[in-house]
Amino acid sequence: MSTSPGLVERQISASLLRLRRKAPFFATLALYARFLSTTKLPTAATDGRDVFYNREFLGALPPEHLDGVLLHEVLHAALGHVPRRGQRDPKQWNVAADIVVNGLLTKNGFELPDGALLDSDLDRFSVEEVFALLQRRNDKSELPEGGDDLLDDSPEGGEGAGNGGRRTGDSRGVSPAQKRALEEHWRRAVAEASAIGRTSAAGSLPLGIERAFDMADQPKLNWRTVLWRFLTPTPTDFGGFDRRHLSRGLYLETLEAESLRIMICVDTSGSIDDEMIAQLLAEVDAILRSYPGLECWLYYADADVYGPYKLEAGSTPPPPEGGGGTDFQPFFAAAAELESEFGGAQVVGVYMTDGYGPFPEEAPSWPVLWAVTAGGQVDELFPFGTVLRLAE
Repeated sequence: MSTSPGLVERQISASLLRLRRKAPFFATLALYARFLSTTKLPTAATDGRDVFYNREFLGALPPEHLDGVLLHEVLHAALGHVPRRGQRDPKQWNVAADIVVNGLLTKNGFELPDGALLDSDLDRFSVEEVFALLQRRNDKSELPEGGDDLLDDSPEGGEGAGNGGRRTGDSRGVSPAQKRALEEHWRRAVAEASAIGRTSAAGSLPLGIERAFDMADQPKLNWRTVLWRFLTPTPTDFGGFDRRHLSRGLYLETLEAESLRIMICVDTSGSIDDEMIAQLLAEVDAILRSYPGLECWLYYADADVYGPYKLEAGSTPPPPEGGGGTDFQPFFAAAAELESEFGGAQVVGVYMTDGYGPFPEEAPSWPVLWAVTAGGQVDELFPFGTVLRLAE
């Protein structure tokens, strides 16, 4: 027996009323999505703005599962899981996004149908980090089967969609204009939902929401741009062009204090892969080539520290040393000794790590950038410095 349109619409309305009482934040987000019936999907999905559902599937769900399924799709849309995919594998991206969304829902007391993807070890990370961690698993047979509820376009024939029969799930992706429109739409939704959530009887937002939506807003600058800005002061900090390099056609700004000393430490405890180390050191080399006044020292560290090795533009770094446990204290002790030889010159530090290990009791006197790999320690648990995520 088929499920009548009116019955399913009443079930959706009842679900939204339940959400208003139970979770005003989620209920407000849901008001920013249209719920549209289609025969082209077996269950439910989103194109990043609207939620599409199969009437027979939705109508057969008990109320507690209906609430969870509707919010699952709304959160995919609100967190930008469609436009954030980029060129990544669609099915494995869908798996990563499902883990993030289902983690948020279950932590806040919602139920999901049997078979929902859950991974308590990964669901606290951003979708980009979860995707990267899944790809790094040695046994690919352990990867969950790919999902299919994130659409590149709205389903053909969606009732009430007014879409003129657009194709579904093709490879065209989301255009820059569509991406901007989606971001603005959900930015307004999240702002309103946050205001209502904070003024509700509970007086607070659901568990994990602030972190999840902070991640959705990152990164407007990719990690390479952040690294460059950290290691090279902005032009307003410079005293003018460095005239020593004009004969070479290089109009390089002079660095504040003439010479900046960079101390880089790479965690070699076994949690950092060689590709990521190579990417970071390649960016450092590019910075050294662009700013010849910089001086750079490289350390490797696990529970001990190895180095320093002075790096120059175009030089080949020594092979990594280590492979034991993690301890951040030896590097900062060694770096403090080296700094004492610099005669008051400006110093900055970069530590590439997953962030799991004992920190020094006191912060150094110089700025520190923690370059944190996918799946690394949460930002709040770094006791000092600036945290840069390398997931992208």
